[in-house]
Amino acid sequence: MEKFDFIELKVPAKAEYVGVVRLSISGIANRMGFSYEDIEDLKIAISEAITNTVTHAYDEDEDGEVTIGFGVYEDRLEIMVADHGGSFDLNEIKDGIGPYKETESIEELREGGFGLFLINALMDKVQINNHYGVIVLMTKYIHEHEAEVGLDDDQISTTQ
Repeated sequence: MEKFDFIELKVPAKAEYVGVVRLSISGIANRMGFSYEDIEDLKIAISEAITNTVTHAYDEDEDGEVTIGFGVYEDRLEIMVADHGGSFDLNEIKDGIGPYKETESIEELREGGFGLFLINALMDKVQINNHYGVIVLMTKYIHEHEAEVGLDDDQISTTQ
């Protein structure tokens, strides 16, 4: 079993908490050694996922919450955004989740399909589970040259 740290964050499903989550992902990704550009992509993707939940998951009179899980691995960051509140087991959810296909009718998942399109463009892998609420699992890999902190571009071999 691959080792990883798991960080879980719960925030009210309100737009004013998106910034708190953006700061959290920025701190985690920075600590992991992601590039500035990748951190910006992660912040946009998580903002889209949370905004989607805030906008569509709950009625206006409902006090909903968003649960965000960060799976911190050596080579990647896995981010889960779930709109049903409650805690979740990362491995259990990963067993029941399927890849996001561009052919899926976004309307079936939620309105705001552009958000999912954008997330898909920014992340390395996007999976969706909508059995109980909607869970978006996004993965971003740390590319080898980013982990080589302090090296100039001409010192990095890019053999493919």
